Amino acid sequence: MPADCPNILETAFEVPGFDRLSAAPVSHKPRILLLYGSLRARSFSRFAIEEAARLLEAFGAETRIFNPAGLPLPDDAPADHIKVSELRELSAWSEGQVWCSPERHGAMTAIMKAQIDWIPLAIGAVRPTQGKTLAVMQVSGGSQSFNAVNQLRVLGRWMRMITIPNQSSVARAYEQFDDNGRMKPSPYYDRIVDIAEELIKFTLLTRGHSAYLTDRYSERKEHATALHERLSLQQAT
Repeated sequence: MPADCPNILETAFEVPGFDRLSAAPVSHKPRILLLYGSLRARSFSRFAIEEAARLLEAFGAETRIFNPAGLPLPDDAPADHIKVSELRELSAWSEGQVWCSPERHGAMTAIMKAQIDWIPLAIGAVRPTQGKTLAVMQVSGGSQSFNAVNQLRVLGRWMRMITIPNQSSVARAYEQFDDNGRMKPSPYYDRIVDIAEELIKFTLLTRGHSAYLTDRYSERKEHATALHERLSLQQAT
């Protein structure tokens, strides 16, 4: 234990080392969940997510897209609601995620936020999002803005995810997709290609090490203290 850190609990203090990064290789394809934030029939956030899914699969990923139609408002239904269960199971299955929201009134949509709010930080001993990679995107009806992606980054950090540096903001989205919902060639499309490539790289680099990367002193201390208290109680009885 460092002499200059007298408040450290010695049994919970560990010095990070590269030896802990020697995880067994993972052979299955990277598992990516994609969420979008609009229920419109012609939803540009869904179109962008579908393009991202095609690109991720081209880069070697397995993808799932969650349809938020029918998802209740947070706390307006039990956690075993069929759509809530589907979303939570997909989040647990995933190793990385992509979130894309329209910007509405200068913010992400309620549909986008509701999906994230239904995924708690912890379900028992399981943390559904901790250590997973994340890419954030938004679509706008007007000029380019970054309000929604900035909010999504805050949520990604709050959900303890590894959010990649790159991001996408598609301005005047109604001009960027054809009648079939396919994205036209443009720098906006190229940016989504970049994001898919970067997300795959970060996922491949981190998925075998997420447990180590998210192993924290404060949680080890909490566990050690709780264990000590239980042992003391057992000895007293």
